[in-house]
Amino acid sequence: MTASGWFQIALYLLVIFLIAKPVGIFLARVFNREKTFLDPFLRPVEKLVYRLCGVDETREMRWTEYAVAMLLFSGVSMALLYLIERTQKWLPLDPQKLPNVPPFLAFGTAASFTTNTNWQAYGGETTMSYLTQMAGLAYHNFASAAVGIVLAIVLIRGIARKETDKLGNFWVDVTRCLLWVLLPVCFVAALVLVSQGVIQNFHPYPSAQLISPHSVQATGANGKTTIRKITEQVIPEGPVASQEAIKEFGTNGGGFFNANSAHPFENPTPFSNLLEMVLIFAIPSGLTYTLGRMTGSQRHGWAVWAAMAFLFLAAVTTAYWAESQGNPLFHGVDQKASAIQPGGNMEGKEVRFGDADSVLFAAVTTDASCGAVNSMFDSYTPLGGMVPLVNIMLGEVVFGGVGAGLYGMLVFVILAVFIAGLMVGRTPEYLGKKIESYDVKMAMLAVLILTFTILGFSAISVVEPFGTASISNPGPHGLTQVLYAYTSSAGNNGSAFAGLEANTPWYNTSTAVAQLLGRFFMIIPILAIAGSLASKKIVPESSGTFPVTGALFSTLLVSTIVIVGALTFFPALSLGPILEHLMMLAGKMF
Repeated sequence: MTASGWFQIALYLLVIFLIAKPVGIFLARVFNREKTFLDPFLRPVEKLVYRLCGVDETREMRWTEYAVAMLLFSGVSMALLYLIERTQKWLPLDPQKLPNVPPFLAFGTAASFTTNTNWQAYGGETTMSYLTQMAGLAYHNFASAAVGIVLAIVLIRGIARKETDKLGNFWVDVTRCLLWVLLPVCFVAALVLVSQGVIQNFHPYPSAQLISPHSVQATGANGKTTIRKITEQVIPEGPVASQEAIKEFGTNGGGFFNANSAHPFENPTPFSNLLEMVLIFAIPSGLTYTLGRMTGSQRHGWAVWAAMAFLFLAAVTTAYWAESQGNPLFHGVDQKASAIQPGGNMEGKEVRFGDADSVLFAAVTTDASCGAVNSMFDSYTPLGGMVPLVNIMLGEVVFGGVGAGLYGMLVFVILAVFIAGLMVGRTPEYLGKKIESYDVKMAMLAVLILTFTILGFSAISVVEPFGTASISNPGPHGLTQVLYAYTSSAGNNGSAFAGLEANTPWYNTSTAVAQLLGRFFMIIPILAIAGSLASKKIVPESSGTFPVTGALFSTLLVSTIVIVGALTFFPALSLGPILEHLMMLAGKMF
């Protein structure tokens, strides 16, 4: 751990704090349909879209109508992506003549990108054509991000409005999100990334002759060993910058290349690395200010931001400490030296970024539902690798994905207020709304669906041959690989623990189901909460009202998140990364 590393972490959090207010104000203006500087350019386009699609922009929907529109939009989008994948070899923009994507992989990928998960059981540069990357995957990066953002806005409207069943219009909200928020920022961000060296072209892959050819030995399925001499290297290219911008800003994750943001064509400089991390937290951080502005309680918005920031610092500090310490079984060149892995654990990390920027990126991408990585979690120390896993298990509410982080956090807010009400023996209130049994039941349903999905699929995979056959490491590390796969899927994160062979019929199908459950079976209870809150009357504050604007509330909120996560997942963590850490201290590695 170095002063430089701490400075980078502090600088990043400062930037996120400074942009929260301007981003939050802009989002509130967009979704409240207030005037913005983009209106003269985008308002005519918006009207044209409504005219072509037959949308009445003045008509608002009940929560059930909103849910149906969202499900229809997502379902049609998923079917379209599946069709593109299955027919890509007959479509244009495929200079490498890549074949159609196999059925199970195509289904898993379609579910993944529709749910904003972007789980990739394939190498992008060897599987997806340029058209599939752009018209299929990048389109879903915009669409799924927009869905997440507008659902957070709907929940905020439910809190802010009173005695109504109207929560807005799904088609209007999505259109405004795409035109005013996602497209303009990504256009500028893509140009900035190009200036840093991120590539953007439609060229066929060139090849370079190796200065030092080498031989590779491989054993086929028939047991026969062959030796192949490698004399050249193929260099993948493509329209990377345009996908990279929305990949981060929409907290989608995934990557044009298999190496993700560790690839120099995706993330070439320290500035591009910082920019990508800032893009990931920009909207989630800003939405806390939007919450305060739209509900008329700005201090509440900052209290939620403070709770997120505390959990973020706890995560990145733990990971930084673990990776800086390194592995006690590895010493320097002198085996008698007291220094353990001087410089920290650099296995699986880019030397350009080191430990500090690697764990910072890891914490950011798993606190959000992004999944982009610039280092490989499978190579982290047990406790360092546990941090990304726990971040997702807590619901990715720190600061969370675009929209998903805020509405996930507001579920915990409802639970925290409910607990506070129980402690003082009165009906809990939240910003003037009474929290009743229906609201708490919906909040718990949203929490429990993730638990059921993660632990259920993990249990099956570690006892059945079709699951264990994909594990590359025995013991607790193998359990962590499986546990991470379903946690990342159900949490719609998309990052992986790398060592698990996930491109099998079982894992392609089961992770896709986990992604769909984690996305839509959580969203529907949240929309129900929004509808319930919007219909309630405002109750005047009294001496018994628990304040949701100060340090006490932030502390209770953090405690609720940690306790719910700890009680739910601690047994699984004890058998995975915690046991692996203890066995490492005892001299055994996996």
